[in-house]
Amino acid sequence: MKHGLPDLESAIAAIDLSDYQTVDWSRVQHSAYLIHQHLRYEYPGPIQNLQQRLMILPPQQHGDQRLVDYRLTVTNPSVETTYRVDDFGNTEITICVPSVEHSIDFEAWILVERLAAAGPYYLSIRDLATPQYSKPSRLTHPDETLYEIAARFKADGKQEIELAHQINTWVYQTMSYAHEVTGIHTTAAEALALKQGVCQDYAHIMVTLCRLCALPARYVSGHLLGEGGTHAWVEVLLPVDEDPEVALVVPLDPTHGRPAGFNYVTVAMGNDYFDVAPMSGTYYAAYSGQLSTRKRVGLAMYTYMDTAPDKGNVRVLADTAGEFPIE
Repeated sequence: MKHGLPDLESAIAAIDLSDYQTVDWSRVQHSAYLIHQHLRYEYPGPIQNLQQRLMILPPQQHGDQRLVDYRLTVTNPSVETTYRVDDFGNTEITICVPSVEHSIDFEAWILVERLAAAGPYYLSIRDLATPQYSKPSRLTHPDETLYEIAARFKADGKQEIELAHQINTWVYQTMSYAHEVTGIHTTAAEALALKQGVCQDYAHIMVTLCRLCALPARYVSGHLLGEGGTHAWVEVLLPVDEDPEVALVVPLDPTHGRPAGFNYVTVAMGNDYFDVAPMSGTYYAAYSGQLSTRKRVGLAMYTYMDTAPDKGNVRVLADTAGEFPIE
């Protein structure tokens, strides 16, 4: 492994050692994260032709984040697994199983690293040609209220990165975090009318307002240390005066009203939640299955910017475990 990273087996063995909250994130220059996800479907009886889509594997490279290693296991011996990169650059895993008697388990161990020295993240304009990051999607279609709010932002006169931060702060201050008042089909307009929701709703509202203010933006699904479920935030794509062929990627988290920093792990990007849902699929049977999930994200290693190379200062830590709600 590069940069003194532990191998995947060593990282797994170290997952319960300490508390990530002792880290001074402003000084971290290099870090590695271990993600463990266990997904289990149970059925009342046999099912046929299971077609499962998983969006749980981070991209090979995303700015300063790099996929180091991973393991994916499925309990059914006759599984057929296909990997492909979708139009957004996400790794989509399709799992086909002819039949399942009563249950099936998917288990993934993923090791990623982040390196602060990589600097700002720029995206080629050509990479933005297919995704429609400036247009409404199913969950980010604006209503009259959102149009009016966007008009107020534009009238205020702020531009580009200042405007992106202003929208991020406004969503954070306007919304109240609440479970079980919204669902995966809730639109940005509906969530704003309630002024309540979860991170998915915050992200949809911010994406909608950014697009209305001529700021291309995309929905991001991933992990935040200390949270049990999948987290969502926004990447705003800003023009670069010195180079019109690239866009500056600015990650912002409206749920917490701050930039998405070094303690975030990106898994997938898209127009809205439907593009990046961690799990979806179909099967043939006359009954529904029961899904149970577990997720743990651990900090496997970090070094500080002001640490002398001969001292190392490599620490192995892990954060709290939690249920992993697949919606």
